[in-house]
Amino acid sequence: MNPDEQQFLKDLEAKLWTTANKLLPSLDAAVYKHVVLGLIFLKYISDTFTERRDNLVKNFTDQDHDYFISESSADYMVAEELEERDYYTEKNVFWVPEAARWTNLQTYCRVSQGAPLPWGGEFRGVGRMLDDAMVAIEKENPRLKGILNKDYARLEVNDSKYADLVDLISTVPFQHESMGSKDILGHVYEYFLGEFASAEGKKGGQFYTPKSIVSLVVEILEPYEGRVYDPAMGSGGFFVQSEKFIEAQGQKIGNISVYGQESNPTTWRLAAMNMAIRGIDFNFGKGPGNTFDDDQHPDLRADYVMANPPFNQKEWWDGSFEGDERWKYGTPPKNNANFAWLQHMLHHLAPNGSLGLLLANGSMSSMSGGEGDIRKSLIENDLVEVMLAFPGQLFTNTQIPACIWFLTKNKKARGEFRDRSGEVLFLDVRDKGHMVSRVQKVLSDEDLAEIAGTVRKWRRKDDYKDQLGLNKVVSLDEIRVNDYVLTPGRYVGTAQIEDKGVPFAEGMSGLTQNLYRQMEDSERLTEAIRENLKDLGYGE
Repeated sequence: MNPDEQQFLKDLEAKLWTTANKLLPSLDAAVYKHVVLGLIFLKYISDTFTERRDNLVKNFTDQDHDYFISESSADYMVAEELEERDYYTEKNVFWVPEAARWTNLQTYCRVSQGAPLPWGGEFRGVGRMLDDAMVAIEKENPRLKGILNKDYARLEVNDSKYADLVDLISTVPFQHESMGSKDILGHVYEYFLGEFASAEGKKGGQFYTPKSIVSLVVEILEPYEGRVYDPAMGSGGFFVQSEKFIEAQGQKIGNISVYGQESNPTTWRLAAMNMAIRGIDFNFGKGPGNTFDDDQHPDLRADYVMANPPFNQKEWWDGSFEGDERWKYGTPPKNNANFAWLQHMLHHLAPNGSLGLLLANGSMSSMSGGEGDIRKSLIENDLVEVMLAFPGQLFTNTQIPACIWFLTKNKKARGEFRDRSGEVLFLDVRDKGHMVSRVQKVLSDEDLAEIAGTVRKWRRKDDYKDQLGLNKVVSLDEIRVNDYVLTPGRYVGTAQIEDKGVPFAEGMSGLTQNLYRQMEDSERLTEAIRENLKDLGYGE
């Protein structure tokens, strides 16, 4: 992305979020995100529809084009032909009925109650008009059935607030001299998802995994082609990033097919809309459902599985899970679903497939509820490929330290990969990343490149080297000696601290003297503050 494009998107972000926040107080962020993202989607498909419509007008009046219409009947025929949906669907453009065209909505969102609408009926409030627009689009586009938000009227937001929001989103330019409309929309959508996740705090993490973490998982798994599955998909970030990864490598996007599952109905729709705006074909099952007891893809064997499920999920067990075929490596604890998620993913993995799973750090060493035995079985079956420990503060919904498990069913030499049988690569990247806010840390592009590059070198034996305190290749024998604990810090060691040539006693003495000076300064400042407060009449 060139500097001009970066600045364009940065300016767009600042304007949208700042203005949107002025309207935010009237609704909770968890509700507001569906309102905003639904309207952004509606604006985008209406803009692409209008763009196609303008192109058709040019074609109908161009004598050299196959669609040329003779002048004798031009006005009548052009108007009629412009309403033929086939002209739009042939270019993968959603058909937008008159009641949902953005210019119409913006024009009529400030009329009086009861005013007639040109597409039929009368004005009964902006919320009702937006709901009707969404219903009309779903009716005309089967791919969008059950996806769009149709709760605008129920929220009872003031008409003027809705009208202001429509005016704001009308300023989103889905055109740029060097960027496609889909790229701009995708960026805006992704930006809003991240901002809403931060605004919602803990709840936000249920639908959104930070982009840098998603990127890292995708860069390490390298999903060039095949079936990609996420059993806890949230808003579908892993699928979006997989598509971006493939594009960056110059491969064909159609080389992968995506399968997902999500239990929350509104988040399920959010993910489906996320795919629709990017033109990604998807299979999210018949609808929302609990992954453990309502598996939407029972026969799926995916080439890549990636997920960020709830950490340490307690309320998950059902008596019907006893003896489930998914628990091949041991029955998971009934009060913690970490190893249930892991084994569900393994169950859906193809014979040569690989998976990446985010879990709480405790999963690497816990012995409670049989977790130690499950971990031992996974290791003895040589399924564990890479273990990666993260720094804290990467997530919007939890400060619990996290890790990524990378497992594969086949470590044998295949394609560019060498034989890694009997080996596990450990990475401790807890000192990576930088703070972007008081509570949020992100991994930089340089961090991602270094970490993913280390894994690639190891898999291909391309100039790979162990680095003290960062990464090390460990044999299964060494893991056995360590009681099957998979915490990277136990294996990679500690980076050497620079020796400044100062003897310990001398260094300690200097540090102690400095501490005492700071304590004395603190006492003097405290006393000065007390005296100032007394002078102001607030002292004792």
